[in-house]
Amino acid sequence: MVGDAATPVHTIAPLDRAGDGDLSFFAARKYAARFAASRAAVTLVSPALANHPGPPVRVVVERPPDALLTILPRLYVPTARVPEVHPTARIGRGVQLPPDATIDAYAVIGDGVRLGARAWIGSHCVVAAGVTIGDDVRLHPSVTVCSGTQLGDRVAVHAGARLGSDGFGYVFRDGHHAKIPHVGRCLIGDDVEIGANTTIDRGSIDDTVVGAGTKIDNLVHVAHNVRIGRLCLLMAQVGIAGSARIEDGAVLAGQVGVGGHVVIGARATVGGQAGVFGDIPGGETWSGYPARPHRDAIRTQATLSRLPRIYRALERLAAAEERVHGDTRGGTDGAK
Repeated sequence: MVGDAATPVHTIAPLDRAGDGDLSFFAARKYAARFAASRAAVTLVSPALANHPGPPVRVVVERPPDALLTILPRLYVPTARVPEVHPTARIGRGVQLPPDATIDAYAVIGDGVRLGARAWIGSHCVVAAGVTIGDDVRLHPSVTVCSGTQLGDRVAVHAGARLGSDGFGYVFRDGHHAKIPHVGRCLIGDDVEIGANTTIDRGSIDDTVVGAGTKIDNLVHVAHNVRIGRLCLLMAQVGIAGSARIEDGAVLAGQVGVGGHVVIGARATVGGQAGVFGDIPGGETWSGYPARPHRDAIRTQATLSRLPRIYRALERLAAAEERVHGDTRGGTDGAK
């Protein structure tokens, strides 16, 4: 602790907006100017930046963003869950409903659903017949969980997500696209978080699987039969085609597209907007379209940026050569 330890804080704000009663953090040197001008009451500062000029009251911690994980729940107390079934909720036959579950307004729980302890089903959610939901699961409003889906413990699904819907599978037969019936499951492991308006399809004849501890951002599409390992990170607008496999610890940045039946190895990282058409070895970083090792992708991009200059130089050379040959032809014709 540096400065007055009795300084009160009530909220958290970024350096450039923080004022009296606000806690902020300073963990990257590129924000030194903002730190110097900040009016934050208290700032979390990494040891390497502890002596930078700025707000006088600061707490020196090894990793300020990690420290926020401890502080945030104390400053922003989550909404208390009240175990109850709202009168407008509709509960089907044979539902396993623990006494400490919460079912909010207008939720629909289908026949034979099994809800784990302390499950919280938000307003306007639809949980279809036969679905299994583990302990401490939170479905935010307007989530749809289709039949054939199983959710592990401590899963969080944000508003508008769709789990276990049919995948995009057809066979062209007798002059039309015949739909392949989807009879596989959608299996979501423990401690998975799924972002708003994300869609995860059920398997066609296999299962779609999301491993424990994986975090999926908003607007992600996971197609049928995809298998995602443990502790993976999928950022916004990632699209994964059918039967692809994402192994443990892989990271897919925003708008990555993964082709069908592709394997992305354990702890691989794929850069934003990359198009993956072939397997990526574990532990490597790839980017670009089509995706290739990141260093190669950077070289390719650098070469492309030089093409206009190279093209103009070639045009000048071609024009000079044409003048030389033109003069030669002209002199020869004159001699004739």
